[in-house]
Amino acid sequence: MNYLPIFVSTGGCRAIVVGGGLLAEAKCRALLKTAAEVVLFCQEPTPVMLQWRDECRLQLETRACDVSDLQTARLVYAASECDHDNTRIAQLSKEAAVWVNVVDRPDACDFITPAIVDRDPVVVAIGTEGTAPVLAQQIKLDVESMLPIHLGVVARAAQQFRHRVRQLLPGLPRRRFWTDFFQRSTQQADLSPAALEATLSTLLTQHQQWAAPEGKVIFVGAGPGDPDLLTVKARRVIQEADVIVYDRLVGDHILDLARKEAKFINAGKKGFGVSMPQADISAHLLCEASQGQIVVRLKGGDPGMFGRLDEELTALTAAGVTTEIIPGITAAAAAAATLQVSLTQRGRNTRVTFLTAHDAKGYAEHDWQQLVDAEQALAVYMGRKTAAFLQGRLLMHGANRLTPVTCIENVSRRDQRAFVSHLDGFVGALGQQRFEGPLMILVGIAGVVGASDLREPVNSVGTLEREQHGSY
Repeated sequence: MNYLPIFVSTGGCRAIVVGGGLLAEAKCRALLKTAAEVVLFCQEPTPVMLQWRDECRLQLETRACDVSDLQTARLVYAASECDHDNTRIAQLSKEAAVWVNVVDRPDACDFITPAIVDRDPVVVAIGTEGTAPVLAQQIKLDVESMLPIHLGVVARAAQQFRHRVRQLLPGLPRRRFWTDFFQRSTQQADLSPAALEATLSTLLTQHQQWAAPEGKVIFVGAGPGDPDLLTVKARRVIQEADVIVYDRLVGDHILDLARKEAKFINAGKKGFGVSMPQADISAHLLCEASQGQIVVRLKGGDPGMFGRLDEELTALTAAGVTTEIIPGITAAAAAAATLQVSLTQRGRNTRVTFLTAHDAKGYAEHDWQQLVDAEQALAVYMGRKTAAFLQGRLLMHGANRLTPVTCIENVSRRDQRAFVSHLDGFVGALGQQRFEGPLMILVGIAGVVGASDLREPVNSVGTLEREQHGSY
């Protein structure tokens, strides 16, 4: 993010527009909605500009702008149709140490005016950092259609009531009161001051009578990493949460969906590395929920797939805390989708076994003889540090050395990488690729390398055709 989105106070502020025609008109029209003192420098003013001057809405100067004119300004817009003139104003603004916006020149701008959805005092600003103004306008139209035209009336009514609500309701109950009010008031037909006052008073009485909110822990599957793979319900509860307790595999793009005021607790675990003890994670969940907070326990993939869900559920249930589980897309399913291959296929495998090659004690032992059954494929989670162990156990128990193996790093993310090898050689290939991110290993499945939806080039190591080497 190259530009920090902020709302600048315009009370007592002088804003200068230098230019002419429709470009300067557009800048003035936006500024005239604010409390700023607007000064326009235009040697050939349009009829609209003259009307604004006659109505005393702005000060019009029909001469060239000089550096002395900019000394008392806070914002300057260089809005001429002549690039040379705009460059001159930009230079003068920098000499006067005043922020300047240069039309169609993001590289010369100290600030950018976003596309605005105006429901005063509710204002939605939409920006693309100057890269795609038309896209910003399209988004503006979408947002316009979403927001009730009288939303500003409701917001102003709430503003008059805020002090009273703050006195009578503490933090969390107060936030839930306002959520209730805005959901109801934006749908009611009568938006007169008296009607809104009645709604606010009635709801406040109800919320005062209600018991303190009961805490809750919601286990949410964050999927393998792509925010677009979250369920609608998962997105909603993440946005409503008071506390987010998240794993190492949950990316920033998903955490960004939460409220900025939410409390974030990193409870990440790393195989054979430093981790937060499981008892501490359960203690955090219990502590936050006991204070009436809505806690979202974000787990990569699906909560019930190697996520130690039962341990945390047991601790919370024993303490009488309400819980809920929202499943997510597990990494194996997402990996198969990105590689354009199915997890099961007639004539190849009739079963898929999900396993991890390590557990809380270290390397995980399994019924390896059963796992080399030619009728099944394996989806191995968290296998990067245990790949050699997995390879050795399978070969030791008679697995075909030419069994295809697909390794996928950072499943579904923009930096996803994958390669196809075979059981006898995939560990060496894995070392050559220097995969460092979360790894999914599909044994008995050869992914379609170079699939159109992979965002990074796929490095193929000893690619095998399934028809040639048979099933696993």
